[in-house]
Amino acid sequence: MNRPTSHLSGESAPPSPQPAEGRMWARAFSYWMASYRRIWRGSLVSGFLNPVLFLAAMGIGLGALVDNGSAGGVQGVTYLTFLAPGILAAQAMQTAVFESTFPVLGAVKWQRQYHAMLAAPLGVPDLVVGHLVFVAMRVAITSTAFLLITVAFGAIGSWWAVLTLPVAVLTGLAFAAPVFALAARQDGPGGFNMLFRFIIMPMFLFSGTFFPVEQLPAALELVAMVTPLWHAVELCRGLALETMTMVPALGHVAYLLLWVGAGLWLALASFRKRLVL
Repeated sequence: MNRPTSHLSGESAPPSPQPAEGRMWARAFSYWMASYRRIWRGSLVSGFLNPVLFLAAMGIGLGALVDNGSAGGVQGVTYLTFLAPGILAAQAMQTAVFESTFPVLGAVKWQRQYHAMLAAPLGVPDLVVGHLVFVAMRVAITSTAFLLITVAFGAIGSWWAVLTLPVAVLTGLAFAAPVFALAARQDGPGGFNMLFRFIIMPMFLFSGTFFPVEQLPAALELVAMVTPLWHAVELCRGLALETMTMVPALGHVAYLLLWVGAGLWLALASFRKRLVL
């Protein structure tokens, strides 16, 4: 707190020190962290129980049928081993999109947290970067939990699978940044319904998570290979199965970084248009 001005000496204390300009985004991040500390227990079910049930149903239940079929698995491995890395990438996408839709719209229109932050010495880049860092943290938590569960199931046994965690975070940011741009321009949840039904769900089903995209018709295979989720699935699966080589890995990472960069640019433009008069 600043010292009041002395009427005798006419001197006043210097102003309280402020964070460095380049780290102001940390204030926005700290707000979302404080909010999450009040509700984190509610995320335990979705973060731990849902992956267990999904892997048990798809990887073990359906996987038994696939493994006992004529092909004897998928691409030379059991279906559970094939499925687990794909689900890891897909859940990173889903977590990031969930954290980037209604929370962003609410902060713009309903609870208006962004307006309060702009009243403080924060700018639009601080809002966007701070919130994106929080989303990345949420993706890291859910991905770590899922990876530990897959190891417990015996679906992943390679130490290279540890590298799937930064891939999952990168995947989350590749989706979160452009969804931030979309959410900041919405006036209601209608746009999110379209997003989930016609983009996220088809991508979840047809981007290589459950079966190789080579089984799709040629035109749909090309569409699938353009999606960021396919690149994330290929990278996570290649690392988990120890089949990924350097050049394809760099290509996948570069493509995901392109989505992050383009999405961040769009998000900044959308936030400025919506919040700055």
